[in-house]
Amino acid sequence: MSLRPAPHTPDEGLAIADQPSEPVADTAHLHELIGSVCRDERRFLGFPDHLGRVVGELAPLLAMFADQRPGPYSPDGVAVATRPYEEAVLEYFAALAGVSAADAHGYVASSPNEALLHGLATARRRLPDASVYVGDQAHHGVTRACELLGMNRVSVQSLPDGTMDPEDLHLQTRMRRGAGAVVVATCGTPLRGAVDDVAALRAAAAESGRVHVHVDATTGGMAAAHSDEMPPWSLAHGAHSITLSAHGLLGLPVPAGISLMRRMQIPATTAGITVPDRTVVGARAGLPALLLWTRLRSLGRAGVAALVSRCQDVAAYAEDRFECAGARPERFPGSLTVTFERPPAWVVDKWHLTHAGNLAQIVTTGPLTHTAVHELAIDLSVAGLEAIA
Repeated sequence: MSLRPAPHTPDEGLAIADQPSEPVADTAHLHELIGSVCRDERRFLGFPDHLGRVVGELAPLLAMFADQRPGPYSPDGVAVATRPYEEAVLEYFAALAGVSAADAHGYVASSPNEALLHGLATARRRLPDASVYVGDQAHHGVTRACELLGMNRVSVQSLPDGTMDPEDLHLQTRMRRGAGAVVVATCGTPLRGAVDDVAALRAAAAESGRVHVHVDATTGGMAAAHSDEMPPWSLAHGAHSITLSAHGLLGLPVPAGISLMRRMQIPATTAGITVPDRTVVGARAGLPALLLWTRLRSLGRAGVAALVSRCQDVAAYAEDRFECAGARPERFPGSLTVTFERPPAWVVDKWHLTHAGNLAQIVTTGPLTHTAVHELAIDLSVAGLEAIA
């Protein structure tokens, strides 16, 4: 008996027929879609976004075809007009990660998962026999990347605050002493927004031999870079490679990932063959880099810092309001993620809350405002009174 789900029958009004469709009708369909997503966006607190707010300023980029064939630093004879824009974006994120553009190597990927895959592939080239040590609250994309790369993954226990336990890491790496270790630290765990201490994890794994620390900072990197409350988390604190993202905070209409590593770790050749382009996919879309450049230029470094500060202020407000509502909130210092007791289904459905087990969360990016948090807190209070009754 096949376990494959039955194919989904598409909406008849959206089916692709033999003959061309009516452009006006199709445009109306798309406008209806955009309207339905943006009309009540404040209630999508589990998946906040900026759709409809900044797309207009980015729309002209859709009029061009940007195919990034080489990596941004590859000595390629084909002139790529968008390359300088990607280099400017990488310089910005290198500074956030604590290194200069001259010391960093990387590229803008089409998604954070692709950037993560690139970081772990780099670690495997350095330490081909090492296992990958991953906290049990890390993003599931790390497990998938290890499967694709054929790397042995070892789960490491977490502390109550969601960070990887250095003592358990020390124990796990001692059991495989001499093989080296690839340690995946997390800056912003998916559920709790916890930030691992890179320096502590690197020291804990030292007895295993050579160590490569990769930081998955997809969720928390932007907040960490603008906060004094975070533990050591970046390339400046001893990491060898890092994955970053900003499409959620900046409100891009497509995902974008940034893969960075210290340039000294990139060998000039592989098996005697010069390999100037070390991206995962080779040819890439240039649109994510252009979108990032456009938004970052429109905000400036000061504008991004102010945006992060506003999001952190909303998170602190949410923590306070949820505490008053009896929802027992938790928040890692400086994080944009607020975790709390999972409320009844009517609250989860109303606000489209992300949840796992007995916990739910909000992430204070996108359109999330103090007003929306206040209204959610009222519902949490009502749910608490219903539970008592």
